[in-house]
Amino acid sequence: MILAFDGSSIDGTAYTDVVHLAQRSPVWLDDSVSLWTTFGMALFAALMLVGWWRARRTGPAAAVTALVVPAVVVLAYAVDMGVKMVVREDRPCQSLHVSTLEACPAPGDWSFPSNHAAVAAAAAVALVFVSRRLGAVAVLAALAMGASRVWVGAHYPHDVLAGVVVGGLVALAAMLVLRQQSTALARRLTTKRLGSVLLTA
Repeated sequence: MILAFDGSSIDGTAYTDVVHLAQRSPVWLDDSVSLWTTFGMALFAALMLVGWWRARRTGPAAAVTALVVPAVVVLAYAVDMGVKMVVREDRPCQSLHVSTLEACPAPGDWSFPSNHAAVAAAAAVALVFVSRRLGAVAVLAALAMGASRVWVGAHYPHDVLAGVVVGGLVALAAMLVLRQQSTALARRLTTKRLGSVLLTA
């Protein structure tokens, strides 16, 4: 048996309050939140695509910045998974034995930090470097994604907060480093046929 951390003592009461509220809420609201938490990541992918398409018209350096966003998100996900494997916190639905909108994951599917929150936060922070408007939309979407993970019962609030911090910090650090190298990278890539297609309109 794998020893796991029980995070219910941190904000278990807040978690159960939200879960019980979800159980008393209209079906349309619960269905909407469940739909968002399941398929909402597609919006971030669409924002990345739009950001790249627009950046091509700005210049190769801007296009390079936009192209790197998906890689930054993957990096944030990897870091988040690493933290998960170290902390090994049981899902709240396992520790508190409550009925949730989302099916309770099997033991060993750790809760802290939230992958959804980390990926959404990383995408939002990275997109701010591409476009402030797209970044603003992504920030709002990331907040909604984080809240939805508690609403459906998948995570404690502290799981979501930690995910936002991990994803946001990884993306911020990566994009700051990239910003210093984007012009040089663009210069190298535009000399190649594929690079020219990806970086210029």
